[in-house]
Amino acid sequence: MSWDFALLLFIALVVTGLVWLLDRFRLRASRRTRAEAAAQACRNNAGGLDDQALQAECKQAYDQAFQAPWWVEYCVSFFPVILFVFVLRSFVVEPFRIPSGSMLPTLENGDLILVNKFQYGIRLPVVDQKIIPLGTPDRGDVVVFRYPVDPNVDYIKRVVGLPGDVVEYRNKNLSINGQPVPRTRDGDYYEPDRAVYVGQYQEQLGQASHRILLNATSTQDIMPITRFPDFKNCDYLSDGVRCTVPAGHYFMMGDNRDNSLDSRYWGFVPDSYLVGRAFFVWMNFGSPSRIGGFR
Repeated sequence: MSWDFALLLFIALVVTGLVWLLDRFRLRASRRTRAEAAAQACRNNAGGLDDQALQAECKQAYDQAFQAPWWVEYCVSFFPVILFVFVLRSFVVEPFRIPSGSMLPTLENGDLILVNKFQYGIRLPVVDQKIIPLGTPDRGDVVVFRYPVDPNVDYIKRVVGLPGDVVEYRNKNLSINGQPVPRTRDGDYYEPDRAVYVGQYQEQLGQASHRILLNATSTQDIMPITRFPDFKNCDYLSDGVRCTVPAGHYFMMGDNRDNSLDSRYWGFVPDSYLVGRAFFVWMNFGSPSRIGGFR
């Protein structure tokens, strides 16, 4: 369990929620009793004040006695806000920021995206345990997941291989279960990370038609960066890699095929590591025109 934002948000929710409950069912009644006693004492010591002045003075005495300590006021005020954010972020949508160009041209560095948290199942927050299965990823989905090499880090890639699929990437040609994935040239794309123009293609992956970047004429050495679980399911060849996706796992690849650290290098993503499906760019401060959905 990592000390990440979700855990800190959960701790804040528990602390403010406990104070809210304590105030609602105990502290508030105690303050009300004390305030009524203060108001009664004010009336008993009227000292010849007229009714209007007496009412104002006793109201001030009541309010002062009823006022909660600062820490109670803060917790009671922030609890509904924290509860709303926690439920929204844990079960509905969660924001993420794209940190690199591995998903170009679909997603750019600096894109702020929304991720659907319930499409693949309802999970308990913090412990990330699925309790209600609702669906599984489709080939071509853009998915946020925990990086298998370091689960404290979130990655985003496209689902290429489903459980049981045989995925081959050889000589920069992708095939699934022996069937080449069709792609057509779609001009060139300027990649800012490397300051070069790269070939752009339209690729049909399952039901998803999307763009990828690829320099079809250059060579690419694909070697594992770690001996990952189910390593025996992959054959690393002189011209690429061939992997059989194990049950309950997925094979992920970035759309920027020459500049993406993905399943070709570190293996498969277990279903338990899925965070959700990315579906919307809600802001890019460098390019606001990018706001909108994507495939």
